[in-house]
Amino acid sequence: MDAIEAIKTRRSVRAYTKQPVSRDVLLDLVDCARMAPSAMNQQVWEFLIITSKETMKRLGELIPNSAWLANAPAGIAVIIRPVSFYVEDGAAATLSLMLAARAHGLGSCWVSGDKQPYAEVVKRALGAPDPYKFMSLVAVGYAAEEAGKEKRPLDSLVHWEKF
Repeated sequence: MDAIEAIKTRRSVRAYTKQPVSRDVLLDLVDCARMAPSAMNQQVWEFLIITSKETMKRLGELIPNSAWLANAPAGIAVIIRPVSFYVEDGAAATLSLMLAARAHGLGSCWVSGDKQPYAEVVKRALGAPDPYKFMSLVAVGYAAEEAGKEKRPLDSLVHWEKF
């Protein structure tokens, strides 16, 4: 799948088959995420690959409205050092990871982190040390259902020269 197709067909997936995601594919997702742009090329991210059913279930309990995480065969947490542009850097890495997942034929879903009240609890549960922050968790797996809502039409959101 080319990059344009991956971007245009990526949707949030919250239902997965039981088929595991290979270690090689998970490593490739992280390899793609680490290539994301970062302010001043600081590359402030660390990635925690989770394949334990127990851990995914526990994360689903800690993060509101996320019990579905228990059925995801894998998750990748983006843990980030809090520098000036860590939100932008972490978001770029998270999106790169999700687009790579789509290119591999996988579904994914971004579960927010840093600004949420549960962020510190999740960070501790994952064993991330201070001063790192829990930026995001991306659930990854083979989609068990057709995903996503339609996106707004292009002509409804494009403005030329002025809003």
